[in-house]
This record gives sequence, C-alpha cells and structure tokens, in this order.
Amino acid sequence: MWPKLKFDFLFVLFLTAISVGFCLGTASAQEPRPEVQRLEDMEVVASPIIEGNQLDRYASEKTEVSEEQIRDLNAQDLPSALRMTPGVNISRYNPIGSFGGAEGGGIFIRGQGTSRPGAEIKTLVDGVPMYMSVWNHPLLDLMSLDPAHVIEVYKSPQPQYFGNAFAVVNIVPKRAKSEGFVTRFQTEGGSYDTFIVTGEHGGKKGSLDYYVGGGYRTSSGHRDHSDGELGDGYGRIGYQLTDNWNFSLFSLGSDNYSLDPGEEGADPSLRQGKYETRALMGVATAENRYDKAEGYIKLYCNGGEGDWLDQPTDSGLREDLYNDFLYYGVKARETFHLWKGGEILSGLDWDYTKGSYKLKYSDGTRNDWDGSSYSIVSPYAAVSQLIGDKDSFYAIPSTGVRYYANTEFDSEWAPHAGIILGYKNTELHAGYSRGVIYPGLDVMVFSEEVIPALGDSWKNLNAERVDHYEVGIRHRFGTMAIADCTFFYDDGKDRYVIVPPPPPPPVYENVESYQIRGVEASVTVYPLKNLALFGGGAYLNTEPSDLPYAPEFTASAGLNWLFLEHFKLSLDSQYVSSFYALSQARRLGSENTDKVESYILVNAKFGYLFDVHRWGMAGEFFVAGENLTDADYEYRPGYPMPGINGMVGVSLQF
Repeated sequence: MWPKLKFDFLFVLFLTAISVGFCLGTASAQEPRPEVQRLEDMEVVASPIIEGNQLDRYASEKTEVSEEQIRDLNAQDLPSALRMTPGVNISRYNPIGSFGGAEGGGIFIRGQGTSRPGAEIKTLVDGVPMYMSVWNHPLLDLMSLDPAHVIEVYKSPQPQYFGNAFAVVNIVPKRAKSEGFVTRFQTEGGSYDTFIVTGEHGGKKGSLDYYVGGGYRTSSGHRDHSDGELGDGYGRIGYQLTDNWNFSLFSLGSDNYSLDPGEEGADPSLRQGKYETRALMGVATAENRYDKAEGYIKLYCNGGEGDWLDQPTDSGLREDLYNDFLYYGVKARETFHLWKGGEILSGLDWDYTKGSYKLKYSDGTRNDWDGSSYSIVSPYAAVSQLIGDKDSFYAIPSTGVRYYANTEFDSEWAPHAGIILGYKNTELHAGYSRGVIYPGLDVMVFSEEVIPALGDSWKNLNAERVDHYEVGIRHRFGTMAIADCTFFYDDGKDRYVIVPPPPPPPVYENVESYQIRGVEASVTVYPLKNLALFGGGAYLNTEPSDLPYAPEFTASAGLNWLFLEHFKLSLDSQYVSSFYALSQARRLGSENTDKVESYILVNAKFGYLFDVHRWGMAGEFFVAGENLTDADYEYRPGYPMPGINGMVGVSLQF
C-alpha cells in the first residue's frame, strides 16, 4: 500500500550534509555570517525537566518540554525526553529504540495509554497523526526527536484542540523565526557501543525561512539481543506571502528497528523478534494573522510501516507480520477576537485512515488482510470571556463542544466548560471536559482475521468516553519561582472488550469502566540567574487497582547550573513506586498480576562551554551519565534496565 522506505545512516547524513551545504553557500553569498551568541553570556539557564505547564483561556493545561530540556536530559527518543515529566510514566526494553509500543516502548499519562490494541493516547507531529492505524496505538520510534522544537503533552481531554483521544503528545517542529542562520552538529558515543550523530541548519532571509536536519542513533544494548537503531531526516520551508498570510511545507522521514531481548534466563527462542518502523509524512500549512483573527489550514498525508518480524507461534513456526498504514486529511482552525476580552474559537478536522497487513510463516504459508478504512469529520467551537483586569481581579469563563461523525460508528458529542479566577500572580482554575475515542481498525482486523468468531459484533460498538474533572491553583513569585497544583478525576466508561463464551460466540461489547483520581504538583525556582531548580510529583488512585503503568507515587527533581563561566551541570532524579506492568488486555475480566518494584534513578550531564570567535563557532564538550547510583530497576518483570552507563560527546554551533 505504501512504498518501502529506507533511511539508513549514509542516506540521512548525505541528505543533511547536502541540505546544509547548499543553504550555507546561499547564505554566504547573500550576506556575512552574523556574530555567534556567546553561550556563557546567557542571563538565565533553562528550566530543568520541563519548560513549564501552560494554562489556556479554557481552563485546560498542557506541559511543554523544549529542545533545551531535551538536550539537558541527553534524551535520544520520546520516552527518555518525557521520563521525568510529572504525570507521565514510560516503559522500554532497550537503551536505543522502542519495541512496537506497550511495555517495549510506551508512554502513559495519568493512568491512560495502557490498552493494547487500541490506546487512549494519540501521538501527533505538527498536529497530525503519527501512529499505527492497524492496531490503533502509538509506535514511539516514529516520533523522531530531531525536528522537535517543543514536545506538548496534553494530559486530559481538550475538545477545543484535539479529538478522538483522551490525551495527546504532539511534536512541534523547529522553524527559523528571526533573521540570520544557524547550524548545529552533535556527536557522542559511549556504553554498549552506542553512537549518535545529528545535524541541522536553519535560516531566515526576508520572507523566506527554512530548517533541515537529520540524525542517526545506534546501540548494541545492555543485554544480548537488545540492539536498536533510529534514523531520520526532516525539512521545513516557509514563505510570508503577505503581511497576513504565511505558507509552509514540512516533511519527516524515519527508518528504525528494535529487538526484544526476552525475559532474563528464559529460552532465547521465546524472544519476540524484531520490530521495524518506517514512515514518511508531508504537511502543507497556510497560516493567517489579523488584528481580529488568526488561524490555519493544514493538509497532510502520512504513511508508513510497522513490521513485527521473527515472532514465535504456538505451532513452533516463526511469523513475519508486515503492517501498512496511511493517513490523510484536513485540519482548520480560526480564533476570533471580535470584542474586548472575548474569544471565539472554531475549527474542523477531517481525518481519513486505512491499513492492511501481510502475514508470512516460516513454512512458506501466508495469511494477508486486505485492510479497511474509516474517516471522522469533527467540527468544534468554543467561546471565552475575560471579565475584569489581569492587573487586579479577573475571571475567564468558557464553554464549547466538539461533534464527531464517524463513517463506521454512531456520532458523539464532547462538551467542555471551565473557569479561571485570578488576582495578579495567582490563578485558580476548574473545568470539565469529555473525551471520546472510537474503536479503530483493530476491531475490524480482529473480527475478520484473528478471531473470526467475533463476526460483525464490532459494528455494535460505541465510542469509549471519559468525563474529566479538574481543579488547580497556580502562583508566580515574581521572576523567582512558579508553583502549581492540580487535582483531577477521570470517570471512564464504555471501554470495549471481547466478552468470551458462555454463551458462544465471543462478542465485542462496551462493558468496562474505570476511575482515576489524582493530584499533580510542580515548582520551578530561579534563585540565581544561572541556576534553575525543579521539583514535581504525582499521586494516582485507580479503580481497578491493577491498572498497569499507574504507580501510586512518582516524584522528580532536577537542576541546571551554569558556573565558573564555562561549566554547566544538568542533574535529574526520579522516584517511582511499585506498579503493575504489561498492557491492559481487551478481554472481559482480565487482570494484571505482574508487578515491578519501586526504584530511584539519578542522571547527570556535565559540560564545558567554549566560544571560538575566529571561527564564529560556539560549542560544548560534555559527559552524560545515567543511573549513577547503579540501581536495579525494570519496566517489565524479567527485563532489567541498564546499570550505570555514560556517554561522551561534543556539540557545535555556527
């Protein structure tokens, strides 16, 4: 369905080098290179762990992790970039690469995201889908970090921004916003034969801006058969058509693989083989900005493969499963400011997806699924009003609704309402929102190929729903600190599962429910201009109590410290209480009995910053260490994670 894609090491570097060389040559011919900013002249250091929690006019929050935090964490993929974020938990097998989702490479937000197949969390790049449609859940290796300017984590349903999900992780691509040019290159290597190289170049000249780059990561892993490899290339070009309209094109390609090391001490033949992922996406965006309105229209197409190879079967054969997915659609949004203090937000999403697979056995037999498709049309609107003055007392009430029209399932409504009450640097917020998520192609493929006895029972399914309630407070202590605390409650219903006999046959039904109660808090402090401290934590209480990857307590802390002019220390640490593991099966009455113990992790990155005026270059030599206390920990029983390990590298900026 989608052409085979290959982005190996040499191709990625070749693409990046040619793009960078061409752009640098063009820039040099037009004007002298601007002076490079001296890294040691920074007034403040970036916040550790997260950039911050953003509260919008609709009493909804999102957490942002910027490219600065990604570098300070020395993160190489999405799980490692979000591993310390309050309210987010991860799972993985290998240092580099995610094995097909779930416990092999998963992200879980406030107890959501544990279902397989299907998932409550959706992953987006530039606001458009990037996940496996056949099984309706994320494949994290497709979420390349190299193009990320910011990672946005929406921890609750927010119908005014997205639909068909209970939570969302979105990668916002890099772009050149100011006149001039920048080139960055980084390479590092270390434990387990790990090698990493990345490069990027961007610039803006008048009405034209562009950004190109790519990366390659490889590791033999900390255990036998724990290899992983990630490769990607990306590009963005934009043009200011008029004072009010900007047009841009963004593309991203990736090619990755990860191996299953298997349970420690078990028969190697039980290992689950190799998981390969490839994807290519393109997004065309027209943005507008007027005095009374701003918005955009996006056209996108995104396709790829998730191939699970060399799997063992009960019959003793090995199987190769080749999954193909394709998305395309339109996303449009416009925000109006027609009267003082008021805002009207309106938009429309149209998303089409299809998928298929080919299944080949080691004895030469095969069983292919020709695939299926569906689409969702989802208009939405919201309104908010500022009452009072933000320099004194103020209130911002809001309300809105999203409507879903699905080609395979019944229509749904997702209302939301909220209010913000504030006085100067203090804000109280309270809100309600409904999340809606439809069954995907997974229920069709299960019914047609995996368990044919299910018949057409999937056609009687409804969308899953969650009613989300949230109350929080935030206070800014001038420029010194910001602290926030949020209480939340999720009431989930109509979770679809397979109900086995008796009586026969098995059927799909919306019969399961769950509740998640919790509190999340964080504080960021800037005691000195070159020192930033962060602390955060979360508490979860779930029903059922065996909900996987939902530890009762998590806490994280970190610091960024620039000292003695040229030295920088980034430190992060995390405590995670014991939790149930493995994915939440979609079968009535299934229980999770596998549990892993609590752990504490400490990681650090120490760098020396330098500036070479003669060459117009700045950079950093650094050493990064993980699990510095050599703690024993795992995300799945029998899958120990690495002990103390480290990397040495250099980054350059021109």
